[in-house]
Amino acid sequence: MAERENRRGRREEREETPEFADRLVAINRVSKTVKGGKRFGFAALVVVGDQRGRVGFGKGKAKEVPEAIRKATEQAKRQLIRVPLRDGRTLHHDVEGRHGAGKVVMRTAPEGTGIIAGGPMRAVFEMLGVKDVVSKSIGSQNPYNMIRATLNGLTKEASPRQIAQRRGKKVADILKKPEAEADASAEA
Repeated sequence: MAERENRRGRREEREETPEFADRLVAINRVSKTVKGGKRFGFAALVVVGDQRGRVGFGKGKAKEVPEAIRKATEQAKRQLIRVPLRDGRTLHHDVEGRHGAGKVVMRTAPEGTGIIAGGPMRAVFEMLGVKDVVSKSIGSQNPYNMIRATLNGLTKEASPRQIAQRRGKKVADILKKPEAEADASAEA
């Protein structure tokens, strides 16, 4: 990590993180009408991830597009969440996410399915490192709300290890098939 001093003389640590990939989801041009005419600004929405289970999003506003993207990327790196993945390719279980009027449904998928998702959701899954998932956005088509709903659902994702730890059991007990338990009780 490189250290430098900012304008106020405080030490600031900058992360040199080439392992993060980023995806620009949306750019919005906004105008402000002033006495002399119109002033244009840009708002950028960026999703950042390490493609191994961490993902975050950020938004940045500036007078120029590259500056807005830079600000959004920095914010996204500060807001990363970790999501447990099954075999590093799909979700452990089906999950729903909500934000405002946006609702998304995400389902696990067998190997080879690919990412079946709309624009902003696809960006989140690609940056997360998910290879097989089926998802549907219901309600809001606003990219900001779709991404927030997707991340809301992904924070609810739990691995068998986490569930076993929370319930004080072994992972094998959690992953037992219900038919196997019924056969075992029938034999006894």
